[in-house]
Amino acid sequence: MSFKTVDINADVGEGLCNEALLMPYLSSCNIACGGHAGDTETMTYVVRLAKEHNVKIGAHPSFPDKKNFGRELIDMSAADLYSSLKSQIRSLQSVLYKEKCQLHHIKPHGALYNLAAEDEKAARVVIELVKSIAMPIQLYAPYNSVIANLAEQENIVVTYEGFADRAYDENLSLVSRKKEGAILHENSKILKHILNIIQQEKVTTITGVEVPMKASTFCVHGDTKNALDILEFLTSELPKYDVKIK
Repeated sequence: MSFKTVDINADVGEGLCNEALLMPYLSSCNIACGGHAGDTETMTYVVRLAKEHNVKIGAHPSFPDKKNFGRELIDMSAADLYSSLKSQIRSLQSVLYKEKCQLHHIKPHGALYNLAAEDEKAARVVIELVKSIAMPIQLYAPYNSVIANLAEQENIVVTYEGFADRAYDENLSLVSRKKEGAILHENSKILKHILNIIQQEKVTTITGVEVPMKASTFCVHGDTKNALDILEFLTSELPKYDVKIK
């Protein structure tokens, strides 16, 4: 029997206080490190949970904007953005050092994630951030995005990310949360959505059109109202389709 292996991740340390519930069902996590949310106390708490459950630890840096939770674009120079992101990473690295853990990956948050997917300037800032880490780490990024393609040219290991609980437009961007149908809640639809990407390397967009897409890590947003139920369901069901979570 030929199994496929996928990673299930979630953004954590963002003030929802549900990490202890989610962590048993994750294989990696992305920890807010002070840009849009998080501080030393929350980072320490989440790192210890991740270590307890053998979950890979990633940094989740963002525009420095707690007021808007990192979901609004901020006009910053490349130098200022890099400085802010580097400071955020160092904050998490300090916690990791004390807890004897290692950084596995970087996944930008919110508006920065979306901008770097299509804007070369922002993408190169994040790429330089990844390259500045002393040991090789992975970058979680969207398939066929500007940041993923540039990172691969720099010999950075890119893990293509898909969103389990979000609908896609035909350009592979996420449907705006303001639109009906943007967030997926039904377990059966989420499973079908993920399996199509894993098995067929296609995503069915909100318009019903199938678009080529690859992903080997899937994010379930911690603030999706039934996130725990989704994670429990995927953990139970994916192995039935020869998909291992690792």
